[in-house]
Amino acid sequence: QVQLVESGGGLVQAGGSLRLSCVASGRTFSSNAMGWFRQAPGKGREVVATISWSGGSAYYADSVEGRFTISRDNAKNTVYLQMNSLKPEDTAVYYCAAASRRDYTTRLDLYNYWGQGTQVTVSS
Repeated sequence: QVQLVESGGGLVQAGGSLRLSCVASGRTFSSNAMGWFRQAPGKGREVVATISWSGGSAYYADSVEGRFTISRDNAKNTVYLQMNSLKPEDTAVYYCAAASRRDYTTRLDLYNYWGQGTQVTVSS
């Protein structure tokens, strides 16, 4: 059974940092792009950052550019999201997902494996 399990979420004050991890099991995703997404209450799911299969290229949403860093360790089947300078508007459930392609993509419909999500709450 293929699973993506996120961890590292929690409650943090504005300006603080968190590091999210997503561990995959059941198969390897070393040839797949991976992504982090988030969904705030009452809003749709949006892309935060995506990374190519090799880690050589990545995309960031404008709202997190310069504050968040996506990375991956294919030997550990794990993708990370380092979040710095957190803002209250970053509060959401964060999901990791594996895409059906090697190059990064912002298209949600190309991600066919999803984790259960981890809550990130940033207080002002």
